[in-house]
Parts: sequence; structure tokens; C-alpha cells
Amino acid sequence: MTDTPWEPPSILLAVDLVILTLRDARLHVLLVERGVAPYRGTLALPGGFLRDEHEDIEAAARRELFEEAGLVDVHLETLGVYGEPGRDPRGRVVSVAYLAIAPHLPEPVAGTDAADACWTAVDDALSSGTELAFDHQRIVADGVERARTKIEHTALATAFCAETFTISELQQVYEAVWGVRLDPRNFYRKVQSARGFIVADGPMRRTPNGRPARLFRAGPVHALYPPMIRLAHAVPEGPDGLDRG
Repeated sequence: MTDTPWEPPSILLAVDLVILTLRDARLHVLLVERGVAPYRGTLALPGGFLRDEHEDIEAAARRELFEEAGLVDVHLETLGVYGEPGRDPRGRVVSVAYLAIAPHLPEPVAGTDAADACWTAVDDALSSGTELAFDHQRIVADGVERARTKIEHTALATAFCAETFTISELQQVYEAVWGVRLDPRNFYRKVQSARGFIVADGPMRRTPNGRPARLFRAGPVHALYPPMIRLAHAVPEGPDGLDRG
């Protein structure tokens, strides 16, 4: 009996990018409008195939981010690998997804096979009434959950504040990323208990209601201990689903 020569399966490798930022006190994700089939005219994450067998995977992600949205110098971390059969009508495609969470990102500029690029509120991108190409809604959800976990355990939230900020302004960052309302008194106590998270800085600032508020700046630590666990600070809801804070 003659052995049949083994042939490797035909699998394509791609990259997808979940880029998150805060705009108008809401968490937004970068989406592009696909200008080519499949899913032409549908919103999707920036991304695409590796150019050839010599291209590094992260280099491909950075190239796609620039070509499809005009963004450069964004810190990327690996989010996950998505390779379920049938996720792409063009064939078996495995995608390495990358995540970036950064403040003050500019307006994107569409290019190559993207007809448009835009910042979209995460709540809208994940709503049941929104269609994203491929399995990108799942990848966005995974990226948002990673972001929410990161600000529980790291000082990342301070990067979205000015050089000096009030605890109320820091709380607004947590509320935007976590998507919940927080009890100010509990939040204040928890922030103050995280050693090295923030340090007092400068004179008091008057808030819009006329009350003075102490200013802070980012402290020296990166990892928070104890961590800022999100459910521990959420304003409870009544039986009718309304906030009672």
C-alpha cells in the first residue's frame, strides 16, 4: 500500500485590531467600512491578511492600522486568536487580534480597502441592532472586557486624565470604560486605599458646583493593590432597573 503524500491544509493568516479610546466620556472603538467583498459596506475592525510568508504578524497589524485608518505609534498587545471554521466566507482564515487602549487618538483616515473609518461608541458597536463583518462583534466584546479588567488591576485609567485631575474626573474614566455608575464615596475610599495609585498635587480647584476639589496626579505604581474591582463600586439598581445612587 502506497502512502499518500501529506499536504498542508490551505489556511490563511490575518490580523484584526481592537483600538479603544475615550471620546465625550464614552468608550469608543475604531471601525472601518469595508470597501470590498465580502461584507462590502459593512462596518468591521481594521485588519487584513499578511502580505507574504516573510511578514511578521505584529508588523502586519501595524501596517493594516496605518493603511486602513492612518494611525501610527499605537501600543499593541495580543488579544487572542480566532480561527473557527466558517468565520470567513473566503475560506479557512485564522486571525490574530491585537488590542490598543490609548487616550487622545486622532480622527482616523480611511485608505486601501476601507471606504471609511470612524470612532463608534462601544455600546452601539455591541448592540443587537448593529451588524459587524465576520465575527468582529465577538472580538470587540473580548477587547472591551480586557480593557475593563486592565483598569481594575493597573493604573491605566490615569492616562485618560489631564496631568492633574480630581477624583471625580478619574471616576468618570472608570464609569465610561466599565459602563456602570459608581458610588462616589466608595470610589474615593477605594482609590485612596490603592497604595501609590494617585498622589496629591497642587492647590484645590473649584468644581462647576462651586465646591473646592483636591487635585491629584498619577502615582508611581503600575499594578494596583488592592485592585479596583468594578462590581464592588457600582451603584445598586432598584427592582424596576433604575439607579438608586
